[in-house]
Amino acid sequence: MNTQVETSASVFDVVKQVFSVVFVVAGVAAFYYFSEVSLLYRVLGLVVIMLASVGMMLTTGIGHNVWVFVTESKQEVRKVVWPTREETFRTTLLVFGMVFVVGLILWLLDMFLFWGVRLLTGQGG
Repeated sequence: MNTQVETSASVFDVVKQVFSVVFVVAGVAAFYYFSEVSLLYRVLGLVVIMLASVGMMLTTGIGHNVWVFVTESKQEVRKVVWPTREETFRTTLLVFGMVFVVGLILWLLDMFLFWGVRLLTGQGG
C-alpha cells in the first residue's frame, strides 16, 4: 500500500518537474517572440515565470532536498572561522613570494638546460 502512494507521489513530482522546465522554455521563447514589447515588461514576465517555476520545483521531493541542503550549508558557513585581514594579507604575500621564487628557479633551470642543449648540438657556444 505504501509503495503505491510513494510511486504516485514520485510520478506527480516528475510531472511538476517537467512542467517547470516547460514553463522556463516557454518563458524564454516568449521573451524573444515578443521582442517589440518593452524590455522592462519582458524581463518582469521572465522573472515571474522563473520564480513560479522555482516555486513549483521546491514543492517536489528533489526541491525539498535542495532547500534542506541550502539551509544546512548556510548553518555550516556560520561555523567557519574566517581569517583576519592581516592573516589574509600575509598569506597572499607569501603565495606571491613563493610563485616568484619558483618562477625564478624554473627560469634558471630552463636557461641552463637550453645552454646545455645548444652546447651538445653544436649550435652555440
